[in-house]
Amino acid sequence: MRYGRRTGEPRHVLITGASSGIGAALARVYSAPERHLSLVARNRVRLDEVAAWCRNRGASAETYIADVTNSDAIEHVLLACDDREPIDLIVASAGIGGAASLTADRPEPAEVARAIIATNTLGVINTVTPLLPRFTERRRGQIALVSSLAGFIGLPACPAYSASKAAISCYGSALRVLLARSGISISVVYPGFVDTQMSRSLPFRPPFVWTADRAAAYIARKLARGRGQIVFPWPLALGLHFLACLPAVVSDRLLMLRVGE
Repeated sequence: MRYGRRTGEPRHVLITGASSGIGAALARVYSAPERHLSLVARNRVRLDEVAAWCRNRGASAETYIADVTNSDAIEHVLLACDDREPIDLIVASAGIGGAASLTADRPEPAEVARAIIATNTLGVINTVTPLLPRFTERRRGQIALVSSLAGFIGLPACPAYSASKAAISCYGSALRVLLARSGISISVVYPGFVDTQMSRSLPFRPPFVWTADRAAAYIARKLARGRGQIVFPWPLALGLHFLACLPAVVSDRLLMLRVGE
């Protein structure tokens, strides 16, 4: 039986990208007495504010300043946190996007594309791999990888961002099957537009926007049930899934019409 289905109440939760957006909202959701939170991010001021809020709700919270693209630094944090108290749930939510990830009539500059892939893909892998041997030895643990609905199909407005999230989708799905008999639960989260600083930077009004708190509550509820895929909102997810299932000659034309608007 998977960890999420067995307990639904992790005692020690580690969250990357915990200073803002979905990561910060999840920290708030998981704030409760007798729960320890290890909060990881790059912005100390915002991270300390989130940690203070969590402590006021009765949780024990420690902050760690680390960049997920630095594999040595994030591994050091993960091992230290697990030494302090075995981690039950890892949420790899650190990511970049928003207006900076958008393109006009040509692909992103190489340095932009590399930064997106380094954070959204390699950063997640850096967050997941260090503790897999310990989780396997304990035969328990839960890992949530935050992908995106943008990973369903290559969106011409953000090629590198779509690719970074599609890679995490594939990586997480493969890990879920690979580790199923090891007692480790792997969930891939596919958010649509969430009202965060990242989405507010977009030069258009996103459809089907959820608040960060609503998204976090939904994610936590599904993680407690051990769901392998956590997808929202359904109208946008269905539309993109349908588009991805169409023949390329059709989906390409539809995407080109969207680009031309």
